[in-house]
Amino acid sequence: QVQLVESGGGLVQAGGSLRLSCAASGRIFSINTMGWYRQAPGKQRELVAAIAGGGSTNYADSVKGRFTVSRDNAKNTVYLQMTSLKPEDTAVYYCNANLRGGSMSPYANYWGQGTQVTVSS
Repeated sequence: QVQLVESGGGLVQAGGSLRLSCAASGRIFSINTMGWYRQAPGKQRELVAAIAGGGSTNYADSVKGRFTVSRDNAKNTVYLQMTSLKPEDTAVYYCNANLRGGSMSPYANYWGQGTQVTVSS
């Protein structure tokens, strides 16, 4: 059983900063890509940022220059540092990890429960 537990969401004023964390635990052999998605009311879930095992990163155009994704492989943890937040960043943020539980297991996607980020104008 694998769990992804997120923390760090909350309410912040426009222009402020927040840092999200997501720790993966359980039967984990190796983790490929970790990342963050978000879903605003009435909208589809979208990729915010992702980081591969080797450290390469990918960002949505809307957050480039404002958000930074990083990971601590020793802790199986991924972070999202969000700065210059805007009201349109308001959404539920979900952590995602592509991992396998054993050397012979296939990679699979796992999701956190989501954490609310609200940016007031």
